[in-house]
Amino acid sequence: MKEHIDKPTFEQILEMDDDPDDRDFSMGIVVGFFEQAEGTFEKMEKALEEENLKELSSLGHFLKGSSATLGLTKVKDACEEIQNYGAGKDKTGSNPIPKEDSLKKIDESLSTCRADYNVVEKFLRKFFGVENDSQKNVDK
Repeated sequence: MKEHIDKPTFEQILEMDDDPDDRDFSMGIVVGFFEQAEGTFEKMEKALEEENLKELSSLGHFLKGSSATLGLTKVKDACEEIQNYGAGKDKTGSNPIPKEDSLKKIDESLSTCRADYNVVEKFLRKFFGVENDSQKNVDK
């Protein structure tokens, strides 16, 4: 899991809890991130359908910051790529690329980002003992 989560960064979040046995504060931050990420992924899909590179760059930047705060390195890296491609640049943000290439690369990076997000979401939900809404509905 260490390739997905930067341990020192995540431990800083955990240190904000008043009691190591009561993770309410850090859990709230993480669950809030899940909600934020899901909403952002939906907006990214819509912006991709509309070929709105500016919006994709902005959304990539937004989710990059949120994921970096939690130490979710792979999600952060994929979001940075989306930000750069949305700005009409290559992966590094250094060289311009055509719009068609940007859209194709964003589609690939978004798939990678979602896959990496799913890995850390599953791990963090287990860590905090939190079900997601779709699991609750299946159990009923």
